[in-house]
Amino acid sequence: MPGPTMPAPPRRARRGAALTLVFVGVLATGAATGSWDDEGQDGRSPTGHRTPPRTAARAVDRSALEAAAQEAARDGRSGSEAAAEVLDRSGDAWSAVYSPREYEGFALALDGAYVGVGLTTRRTGGGRMEVDSVRPGSPAERAGVRSGDRIRTVDAMDVTGRPVTEVVSLLRGDGRSFAAWPAAAPGTPVRIGLQRGDRRWERMLLRERLVTESVEVGRLGGGRGAGGTPATMIKVAAFTKGTGERVRDAVRAAAPGEGVVLDLRGNSGGLLAEAVTTASAFLDGGLVATYDVHGRPRVLRAGRGGDTRRPLVVLVDGGTMSAAELLAGALQDRGRAVVVGSRTFGKGSVQMPSRLAEGSVAELTVGHYRTPAGRRVDGCGITPDLVVRGAAEQRARTVLSGLGGGS
Repeated sequence: MPGPTMPAPPRRARRGAALTLVFVGVLATGAATGSWDDEGQDGRSPTGHRTPPRTAARAVDRSALEAAAQEAARDGRSGSEAAAEVLDRSGDAWSAVYSPREYEGFALALDGAYVGVGLTTRRTGGGRMEVDSVRPGSPAERAGVRSGDRIRTVDAMDVTGRPVTEVVSLLRGDGRSFAAWPAAAPGTPVRIGLQRGDRRWERMLLRERLVTESVEVGRLGGGRGAGGTPATMIKVAAFTKGTGERVRDAVRAAAPGEGVVLDLRGNSGGLLAEAVTTASAFLDGGLVATYDVHGRPRVLRAGRGGDTRRPLVVLVDGGTMSAAELLAGALQDRGRAVVVGSRTFGKGSVQMPSRLAEGSVAELTVGHYRTPAGRRVDGCGITPDLVVRGAAEQRARTVLSGLGGGS
């Protein structure tokens, strides 16, 4: 059972399902843009700062939830729903109760994986459902599915005009509700009816456990005459298992003396340990953050041996949350990076899991973290050193030029 964690968790609304994958804002973005993949993530970053929800008005512990669940059982009601009602009354915006199946999906996502067929979908004019992209090496690619193919049916159900989230649910194997996740085990079949031009056909695909790529590495800038110094661009989408080491490898592979742009825009958090490992790629030991668990102080420190000389710019926005805010705040307070972008979301609470008697899992807020300078992030976020609304990457190149980052 993972923990402590600092994601914006896959929210199970107190009654029913308002599940957001692992990271808050992804469902809303996908619904608005009409582009989703079969594990429920559309790959786009939320934009703009949103007012963070209030933190807990009063703490809730496991014993209170257990008592509510036991009382509900005596009355013939759902124990998990009763526990969720207790959380509702607490005012805690981030604690939640999950069924065993829902929490299994939560843990799987933190592990950087999902069960699906490797399709990204979008809805076009007339309610047509189309393939947006196909993951290399996935069941969909092996079956010859291409971007632009129309998805006519999923398991004989006509998907024309249906909500994108419902089609996602069908692809994952659960036609009842998008909230149950993971919906199907690896090896379970799904039959998809496709159309390309005038050709219509069907393919039977077997779902697989696919690993998501939380880190993308590329080049930023083309030359000094193009608005700044070339740099290595490291985009971190989420702090899933192994993210920190992948960032460290990318930093080591960068050209000597070349600057790095660490893009945390739209990163809604994940595993604390991975954020600390990422910080360790740029620091040589020292404080990353402090936090408390039920009032007991804890300290997070970077490992030794990080690259402390390479110029570094960190990009943030209103979708930068939780563990990503911890990282940005640490690099800012330690004087290691210039933070560029817009104010971050402001989720600075830590959740830990507790399994209830009936098998449900409660993710309870146990504390809050602070940056090395003692700043509390919850409810206020991280304010960038340089506030920009657009062309953030261009400004990052300019900043790197001033820092002396070049090859």
